[in-house]
Amino acid sequence: MIFSLSEEQIELKQAARAWLADRFPLDRDWEAQDDRWSELKELGWLDVAEAGLGFVEEALLLEEMGYVCYPGFYLGHVASVPADGDVATVDPSRRLHEVEETPRLRAAAAAEALGVAQRALDLGVEHAKTRTQFGKPIGTYQAVSHPLAQTYTDVELARSLVYFAAWCVAEEDERAPVAAASAKSFATEAAVAACERSIQVHGGIGFTWEHPLHRFYKRALWLEGFGRRPGELRLEVANSLLT
Repeated sequence: MIFSLSEEQIELKQAARAWLADRFPLDRDWEAQDDRWSELKELGWLDVAEAGLGFVEEALLLEEMGYVCYPGFYLGHVASVPADGDVATVDPSRRLHEVEETPRLRAAAAAEALGVAQRALDLGVEHAKTRTQFGKPIGTYQAVSHPLAQTYTDVELARSLVYFAAWCVAEEDERAPVAAASAKSFATEAAVAACERSIQVHGGIGFTWEHPLHRFYKRALWLEGFGRRPGELRLEVANSLLT
């Protein structure tokens, strides 16, 4: 199957990125958990069906929310998950939630993880271009360029898995359970690895509280541990293929 985003979907993705970037910049007050929920309602993001949109479009919104490390729990809204968790987690903006895992929930989590991975990659690439050592950008050194290249391939594979899973969920395709399990397994691991590599590329600054990378890293870890972990999901995929 050849899958590509429509012009309308691309426009939605671009508009979402611009809106989110304006309200959730990297230099924001990260302790202020302002989720702009009322504004999301005005935009129609809380009821995309009313606008004639479906789960693929919601997945695109989730991807862009992951890209800015959105402080709210839009993931729960999309997947119909109660947002009343009361146990703290590694991500201060996310509580622990008891959920019933569905293909929709897994695909939604994978979409958010994709956005986190893409932002970690972009931050790493930008630093590699602008930081110099011995008179040239550090990106020219293999120890820096190779991890970023690996992250790029991981992100693109994750994107293919996420978009296919979102399409399967939207179309109620019989492959949705396997597609969603595959997407969440790979995309969440890719997000964690992308953040770790980007932190390494940034050197000393990447390990500080002042740099926002640790926020994305915590979100990636939260998504990886939300519901069944990657190893368990891969076992589900293997069992479905072998039975």
